[in-house]
Amino acid sequence: MSSTAVRQGADLFLFQLMLVLCAIWGFQQVAIKLAAADIAPLLQVLLRSAIAALLVGLLLLWQGGWHSWLSCTWRGGLLAGVLFALEFFFIAEGLRLTSASHMAVFLYTAPIFSALGLHVLLPSERLKPAQWLGIGLCFTGVVLAFGAGAHWSSLDRRMLLGDLLGLLAGLSWGLTTVVVRGSRLSEAPAGLTLLYQLVAASVLLLGYLLFTGQLGPVRWTPVAIGSVVFQGVVVAFGSYLIWFWLLRRYLASNLAVFSFMTPLYGVTFGVLVLDEPLTLNFVTGAALVLVGIVLVSSHAWLSRRAKNPRIETELP
Repeated sequence: MSSTAVRQGADLFLFQLMLVLCAIWGFQQVAIKLAAADIAPLLQVLLRSAIAALLVGLLLLWQGGWHSWLSCTWRGGLLAGVLFALEFFFIAEGLRLTSASHMAVFLYTAPIFSALGLHVLLPSERLKPAQWLGIGLCFTGVVLAFGAGAHWSSLDRRMLLGDLLGLLAGLSWGLTTVVVRGSRLSEAPAGLTLLYQLVAASVLLLGYLLFTGQLGPVRWTPVAIGSVVFQGVVVAFGSYLIWFWLLRRYLASNLAVFSFMTPLYGVTFGVLVLDEPLTLNFVTGAALVLVGIVLVSSHAWLSRRAKNPRIETELP
């Protein structure tokens, strides 16, 4: 579908598919955490990036038509790739210190950072008053989730550092969106954009692990193998390509609304699978973060709903 094609509103198929995608994305931090005793989180991220890069590369070779984009996208692709590598570096290191539930919420502050970046970069992306309110709510939620009001001596400083790394992962993801939107990558084949990110992450993370001597040891248990395969094939290859396909078929505002289910899945899986505890501060803060993200990312959709409650919501 071309970039000028008319995109359709939400339907039952989109809702069902987004339920599956959000569950997959919400489980990825839990999978990394589950296998951390057998294979280091950073090595998991490296292997998932390498596996997905190989699969995306083979897909591009089969499809063709991407060579002409290399000369005008490689700079943006390199920058997006560095930011993508940083995102998953922060995720992997953060998961060594904090819970998967916390990581799921802090990572998904990314739309706030991308909205702020695009506000500065693109005149068409200027933030509206309701979006600024959303940013304020999100900031308040982050402060509360970090343990505002508790005495410093009672806070788990390792978890605080892990939470901060989760926030930095969200920042890196948000800036990646800004780079893609503000460069020729926004017009390039989706597979090529994804390949830039996966290759850069593979190379940079491999260099870091070799330099720091963190490549081993590894115990190839069923959990370790399952985590790497799940992340490389299902998440980084299959789900990302499906997401790009959805972006070409459906309105981005509808996709943004449904994607907010991801941190809810992440928190739920963290509690049910890893038996992670939840504090009142974190639950309240996470709720404010999610409300803020909805206001920022779904402002256009919410405005249309307010004017016409039937718009883009009818299911077949």
